[in-house]
Amino acid sequence: MSKNKKIPVGVVYSTNQDFEYSFDNEEIAETLPPEKQKLKIQLDKKSRAGKQVTLITGFIGKADDAEILAKKLKNFCGCGGSSKEGEILIQGDVRDKVLTWLITQGYKAVKSGG
Repeated sequence: MSKNKKIPVGVVYSTNQDFEYSFDNEEIAETLPPEKQKLKIQLDKKSRAGKQVTLITGFIGKADDAEILAKKLKNFCGCGGSSKEGEILIQGDVRDKVLTWLITQGYKAVKSGG
């Protein structure tokens, strides 16, 4: 009777013998074209030992496409960074460079915060 499925959050126990939890099929979000993306660029220092990073949020699409965009931005800015959970981190305060590059590539991007 064991199906080796993870028990989803919120379902603890059922007395119904015929109960079978249906897992939501997570659909992979299609990556929107650059002209439909609305990206926010901000400077962030939280949880990073006081180091500054340029944070790009609002990317809608597959994680692989976010990784590709992050790699292009890192190459353009000449610094390190990463991409996870829909956020792109670029080391240092390079907001102006990132904003200029994104706009020239057709993205709708704005500076957010101070």
